[in-house]
Amino acid sequence: MSSLSISLRERLSIAVFAGVVATLLWVLDSGVALNFIMMTLYAALLAQAWNVLGGFGGQFSFGHALFFGTGAYVQAMAQVHWGLNPWLALPLGMVISTAVGLFVGALSFRYGLKGSYFALVTLAFAEVFRIVATSVPFTGAGVGLMVPLREGVDNMQFASRRGYGLLVLSLVVLALCLTHWLRHSRFGAWLQAVRDNEDAARAVGVNPFGIKLGAIALSAALMGSAGAFYVQVFQYIDPGIAYGPHTSVEALVGAIVGGMGTLWGPVAGALVLHVLADLTRNLFGQLPGINMVIYGMVLVLMVMFAPRGITGTGQSIRRWWLRSDRDHKKEQA
Repeated sequence: MSSLSISLRERLSIAVFAGVVATLLWVLDSGVALNFIMMTLYAALLAQAWNVLGGFGGQFSFGHALFFGTGAYVQAMAQVHWGLNPWLALPLGMVISTAVGLFVGALSFRYGLKGSYFALVTLAFAEVFRIVATSVPFTGAGVGLMVPLREGVDNMQFASRRGYGLLVLSLVVLALCLTHWLRHSRFGAWLQAVRDNEDAARAVGVNPFGIKLGAIALSAALMGSAGAFYVQVFQYIDPGIAYGPHTSVEALVGAIVGGMGTLWGPVAGALVLHVLADLTRNLFGQLPGINMVIYGMVLVLMVMFAPRGITGTGQSIRRWWLRSDRDHKKEQA
């Protein structure tokens, strides 16, 4: 199959996905179902943000909450302190999250940090930002910030989960379009070349520093949008939620379980993990930390038995089935 037909098929699949999910959000009246769709899309957005840098760029981050928390706090502070409309605060949060990503990336990539070193640096930065947010007054310190309740579409506060679901769906579709672009653009090819062999990429004229910096900027922007969305839904943020490890873990596990460097892997991983989380909650009640235990177990099992993730394993099975069917037809002929 040609790359053009693959590209067209991916665009069609994104359009179908958007149409089906939007229809479900529009016709369903169950608050439980709407909340499930909304939170699954939110988890998919986290995983997609991590996938840009970790899946396509090969730069594993343990501290993506750094960008999430920055976007969340900008969204909250813009309304509480600056009186800015939430629709304007969201892109502002993405821009400032991008600036933080560029800052961290410039420091890390300039000195050649990668692998476990880069992962620990991102984790350290997230912890530093958490401590700062706990200490300074404009973030509400340890108490956090609560967004004023002013329900209305113009204030990005919807009467039901349907509105929030459509909002996060638009962000997920934006991330899918970005991922599609990475899979078929020159920048995406350069990014994957840097991931596979940085020295070889440099030898053919690719600038690894600039490419990785672009990847972390895109990843941080998506993560910042997820933080802004979280604030609008729950109308509250504090340092533990903003910069704690749970968000970073949810982002990386969703991408790894679904399939890194793929279009639909983060969405599939988010769906599977969210179903597991709901089942676990129903079976074991509100045991603290049980979802993190489940995430850890799923991650270990996937690394051991399906390192390419759900979508990668599915593609391998499909190729094996087609090859077996083709061989069988040859034997019959």
